[in-house]
Amino acid sequence: MRFVDLPSFGGPEVMTFSNGPLPSPKAGELLVKVHAAGINRPDVAQRQGNYPAPKDASPVLGLEVAGEVVALGEGVSDFQVGDRVCALANGGGYAEYCVVPAGQALPFPKGYDAVKAAAVPETFFTVWANLFQMAGLTEGESVLIHGGSSGIGTTAIQLAKAFGAEVYTTAGSKEKCDACETLGAKRAINYKQEDFAAVIKDATGGKGVDVILDMIGASYFEKNIASLAKDGCLSMIAFLGGTIAEKVDLRPIMVKRLTVTGSTMRPRTADEKRAIRDELVEQVWPLLEAGKVAPVIHDVIDFDQVSEGHRLMESSSHIGKIVMRISE
Repeated sequence: MRFVDLPSFGGPEVMTFSNGPLPSPKAGELLVKVHAAGINRPDVAQRQGNYPAPKDASPVLGLEVAGEVVALGEGVSDFQVGDRVCALANGGGYAEYCVVPAGQALPFPKGYDAVKAAAVPETFFTVWANLFQMAGLTEGESVLIHGGSSGIGTTAIQLAKAFGAEVYTTAGSKEKCDACETLGAKRAINYKQEDFAAVIKDATGGKGVDVILDMIGASYFEKNIASLAKDGCLSMIAFLGGTIAEKVDLRPIMVKRLTVTGSTMRPRTADEKRAIRDELVEQVWPLLEAGKVAPVIHDVIDFDQVSEGHRLMESSSHIGKIVMRISE
């Protein structure tokens, strides 16, 4: 099979194409002929040398795929050869064939093709785990979603709105803010022109929001704490603004009884990922199939354009997902 090789860490230009043997599915795994794969920020971080693959995972880039099941590992009964699935991969998605745990695979939502299905797993797993399972967002609460125009952000806005939350978000241009409000945000804050903490304070009558989903980290930490309501929760999923928060007043965490949490998806156990998968099938797949939520796809590129896809991701000029078409 043909796959994207990473001979060294560095910029998008270090990625090359190589040929190698097809991977073999172990017990509990599927071999998927990949028709499309998502490009995500963790892929960029891995390419740069900042997000190493787990020891038991493929070193090949790529964390989400969509395609056709072509072989089953021992003990797999949920799927059959010929099924069309999208999946959260532990690695290996930038290839013509990819092995995925059966517990991280899902059927295509009805009416979806491979490109659209490939845009679902990584962001929906991440948002569901961090916004709903860990932060406990529920109907009637309010949420601030940073990076609203990203793949994570566009997913989080739609799911939060669909489950009855009042949504605020940040983005870096009028075009991006308009897109976020079209997706369901009550107010999109242009962080280049406005102080999001001041806007949230004004918009909520001084109360603050119940939940914040944050991918910025250190540079937003103090303002995030200030923007939370009593008993609120800050859920962190990335550190685009740094990992070390200095000279932060921690007293509001105690006074307002706040929870600060966070997670990354890749180190989670197979059982934990299966539990997320099962909840997605039960609670989110009906919304996808009814058209109430949908992945926002900014661009679809060819396999040979993988470097261009990474450059687009790093530019942060996109709104939504970047998907790579690998085979028909």
